[in-house]
Amino acid sequence: MILLAIVALTGGMFLSGHTTPRLGIDLAGGTSITLTAKSDQVGAINKTNMETAKSIIDRRVNGLGVSEAESQIQGDRNIIVNIPKGTNAAQAEQQVGTTAQLYFRPVLAEVANTPATPASPSGSPSGSPSSPASPSASASTGAKVSGSPSASASTQGRAVTDALKASSTPSAPASGAPSPNPSPSASTAAPGSALDTSIPEELQAKLAALDCSDAKTRANLNLKAKPTDKIVACNQDGTAKYALGPAAVDGKNVSKAAAQFDTQGGNGWVVTLNFDGAGSKAFSKITSQLSQQQPPNNQFAIVLDNEVVSAPSVNQTLSGSAEIYGSFTQESSEELANVLSYGSLPLTFDKSDVTKVSAAVGGEQLHGGLIAGGVGLALVVLYLVAYYRGLSFVAILSLIVSAILTYEIMTLLGPAIGFALNLPAVCGAIVAIGITADSFIVFFERIRDELREGRSLQPAVARGWPRARRTILVSDFVSFLSAAVLFVVSVGKVQGFAFTLGLTTLLDVAVVFLFTKPLMTILARKKFYAGGHPWSGLDPRALGVNPPLRRTRRPAARTDVKEA
Repeated sequence: MILLAIVALTGGMFLSGHTTPRLGIDLAGGTSITLTAKSDQVGAINKTNMETAKSIIDRRVNGLGVSEAESQIQGDRNIIVNIPKGTNAAQAEQQVGTTAQLYFRPVLAEVANTPATPASPSGSPSGSPSSPASPSASASTGAKVSGSPSASASTQGRAVTDALKASSTPSAPASGAPSPNPSPSASTAAPGSALDTSIPEELQAKLAALDCSDAKTRANLNLKAKPTDKIVACNQDGTAKYALGPAAVDGKNVSKAAAQFDTQGGNGWVVTLNFDGAGSKAFSKITSQLSQQQPPNNQFAIVLDNEVVSAPSVNQTLSGSAEIYGSFTQESSEELANVLSYGSLPLTFDKSDVTKVSAAVGGEQLHGGLIAGGVGLALVVLYLVAYYRGLSFVAILSLIVSAILTYEIMTLLGPAIGFALNLPAVCGAIVAIGITADSFIVFFERIRDELREGRSLQPAVARGWPRARRTILVSDFVSFLSAAVLFVVSVGKVQGFAFTLGLTTLLDVAVVFLFTKPLMTILARKKFYAGGHPWSGLDPRALGVNPPLRRTRRPAARTDVKEA
């Protein structure tokens, strides 16, 4: 079975066109960008804002499909971003060199993510596409927005002061193209509050052809778009796409956003947001216009870096504050509050240095590491040959199978999940040699113990395996748990070490169960091993095996029959 897996993985490598592992920046080279923070506000360059900026940069780089990229804070105002070779360096520089862009845009159309051929515009120029209407929010005293972090529609919501309702990923029609608004005249319901809900033919074509399931496509949207442009955008999980109008409110006008638990209204976790003077005026104007539209044109999209993170619907004019509520957990409400806070980030960055990183230094370190690994492997092989003799054939062959599987899986993980082999990952693979060899030694010693008790080889293998199996599983579980914890709590290159260690630990279990044990069962039938040849490693005399006791039947004692 393990041989079939090797053949299948080898075929996958050649079919994918990737026959070597993808290398990280320390081995393949790349680009290192140094960003220096600046701000006109006193005290704005602080640890909190720098950490927020770093998280935004990480998000943008990940959106480009870059793996093994690193960003780290250096000193009080510098962020170092290392991007491996193979990434569009110019695009990466453009993405990481600006602060977050948060806008509130009116929704012109909302559809499910079903890429289709461009369709001709329907209806009159002023007609607006729509999605299924969501129930409007009920008015009360304040401003409330309902939201749901799921991909399905959230229909609950009410308003406080004015009415506002939202879902973080609202539902979309089943079709992939927008349908005409059933009530196009609603867009001009009141003098002075007209909202342009028309969709140009070019924008309709873009919306129909857009595929939001591709992360790179989402990252490359609207790179040159201006706030005054109509755009297409995707939600964060790629399940819905939108046609959006010009930005009505700039995210910099959000003065405060926070997550809190609503004890009075019974709405659970909610997100509150407040605007400054200019933002409050713009927010009031746009919600006044949106409240007179039919769904989905009564929605506005909260757009962060060209991705829709929430799309509230409005049925009354709102003042300068709002509250978003719905199916929120504490984590999801805090996440949305952080998103809304990004727009007010008071930092900008200058690219103080952009350097091309050479792989020469990493290559020298890799060369030294491979030499160390080769020496260690040679010592392990010598020990196995000297101590286990013929059994070392099983161990060495199992190590070769494990090495082949590790190489093939690492190669395929490059195009699959963006895994890149760096120096710590190589260290993890070298450490795995000892873990794998330890599993073989446990199995061999269990077999030897059974032989010392006077059993022949085949029964010894059968009885020794269950005992060895438990020990191997416990040992590998501890190693895998350590690797998993290290992967979760670490960042950057250390994660490469943890990932490789965990992967090779799982492969050790597979190799021992599916290759080493079956191979040992087959060899136990061979005369060289079963007969205890001196070079088999199972010589009874070398193991101190006492021949089994021979039981002989004693003659029955003579019984004299006594006569009465």
